[in-house]
Amino acid sequence: MNEKKVLILGVGNILLTDEGFGVRAVEHLQARYRWPAHVRLMDGGTLGLLLRPDMQECDLLVVLDVVLGHEAPGTVYLLEGEDLRKSVSFRNSMHQTDLLDTLIACELAGSRPQALVFGMQPFDYKTMSVDLTPQAQAVMPEFCRKVVEELSRRGIADATEK
Repeated sequence: MNEKKVLILGVGNILLTDEGFGVRAVEHLQARYRWPAHVRLMDGGTLGLLLRPDMQECDLLVVLDVVLGHEAPGTVYLLEGEDLRKSVSFRNSMHQTDLLDTLIACELAGSRPQALVFGMQPFDYKTMSVDLTPQAQAVMPEFCRKVVEELSRRGIADATEK
């Protein structure tokens, strides 16, 4: 297993239904899995550029968020490299800035982590509600299972169910 510092960061606005999916996913992962010491889970909410110091402390950044793609609601995406531009992290919401802008700021400050985004196509991200839609709630366990399995498959981190 790779012992690099990993930050699993859930982002989104929990006041706008599924826009808060990433934050709720981190809560799910914290409640239901045990993580190795080199993995840190964090609610990044809508902090945008204020997350830069936390991002700079890790070797690998794993962002959980909603992604506006061209697929049906509930579709799960894995984005990395140039595909990160598809993420709506910190954009089209109450976020302060875009994920790529924050990563560029990390690079300018001397330390840019490798990044992966696990995203879900939202069912509703415009309605004011602190609750996820029932459909997003139903997708949550499988989404989180995919995150855990992919991190394990890549040799990044093994999490065990509590």
